[in-house]
Amino acid sequence: MYETLTLGNGIRIIHYRVKSDVAHCCMLMNTGTRDESERQLGMAHFTEHMLFKGTGKRKAYHLLNRMESVGGEVDAYTTKEETCVSSSFLVEFYERAVELLNDVVFNSVFPQREIEKECDVIVDEINTYKDNPSENIFDEFESEMFAGHPLGHNILGTKKSISKFRTDDFMEFVGSKYNTDQMVFCSIGDIDFRRLVRICEKHLGQNAVSLRGFERLPFTNSVKFDKVVKKKGMQANTIIGNYCYSYSDAKRVPMFLLSNVLAGPGMNSRLNMQLREHHGLSYNIESNFTTYQDTGLFSIFFSSDHEKVDFAIDMIFSELDNFCKKKMGVLQLSKAKKQLIGQVAIECSSYANMLFPTAKSFLNYGKAETFKETVALIEAITAEDIMEVANEIFVRDKFSTIKYL
Repeated sequence: MYETLTLGNGIRIIHYRVKSDVAHCCMLMNTGTRDESERQLGMAHFTEHMLFKGTGKRKAYHLLNRMESVGGEVDAYTTKEETCVSSSFLVEFYERAVELLNDVVFNSVFPQREIEKECDVIVDEINTYKDNPSENIFDEFESEMFAGHPLGHNILGTKKSISKFRTDDFMEFVGSKYNTDQMVFCSIGDIDFRRLVRICEKHLGQNAVSLRGFERLPFTNSVKFDKVVKKKGMQANTIIGNYCYSYSDAKRVPMFLLSNVLAGPGMNSRLNMQLREHHGLSYNIESNFTTYQDTGLFSIFFSSDHEKVDFAIDMIFSELDNFCKKKMGVLQLSKAKKQLIGQVAIECSSYANMLFPTAKSFLNYGKAETFKETVALIEAITAEDIMEVANEIFVRDKFSTIKYL
């Protein structure tokens, strides 16, 4: 059972008590790449890197050593809409972890010398992605789909943009975008909630109230494109996709199921069976459904021989058309639900894996669903729901394409 509380400064706490020697916690901020201005391209991700480069009372080494010296771990990530810092540790070090996360989020000083060093690290990260077509194509696809909008910003930024960042730029970004009313502290571990609240009040609760003073630019301008990029390589990489549902749209649930049936992680997915097992067209095919605050993105990625790309695309749309024209049978739908429920159950069997989805759910919806509640949502999906979303999303004339040939 989840327990929740909101501190006086607006930071929300959600805790799930479990019996384990290891605990996990994170600070999730409702701030990501889409919150950057044009002169801040890459700032959200760069800030995540810089959070562990020095605070008012600790240097970089001391920050990293704080948890690692007792066998713990610290980590962080940035997406289009959020930034997260986290720690995993032995239960006895709960307060140490909370204090550290508070220190890096609220007291980082962003030394210019560290900024210049970290810039080289991120440039190397950018180059790594550019050297990997199967990774880079996803960034380019999103940049094209959301062209002219902050959602189209590459999370890493550009070499030119990040080279201009200075200490004051980071202080300004954090001061205006890291708002206490847009933060969630999530904890999964064996600690009494009242004790955890006292620890959070002691550290997180001492920070001044910072209310969000801006609204995100809504995404309204959809585009359609077919782009071919010449690349050196033995394989072609292709993405096709269309806009989809936001994280507040109820249709996102049947869409997740449909995406999983098409080309989820299971080897028995429809497209994997058709393209790989039956026709030997592709070693790797996957579908992805990403939700944002006001929109979403559905895409299918596959790699293949150059001369087989168009045939593979036709086969994919043939399979998509099947969902538009024919309802899933009772047995088919039952099997699809069982598979998705099993995948969710396996994910929930790891407390570390539960941490981020729990924090994100609480941030976006003000609650975190239990496994039973998630199962109920999946079980409630009907064949009519699947057919409805298929006919709304799987419109070939609205799909965009990028081919790396």
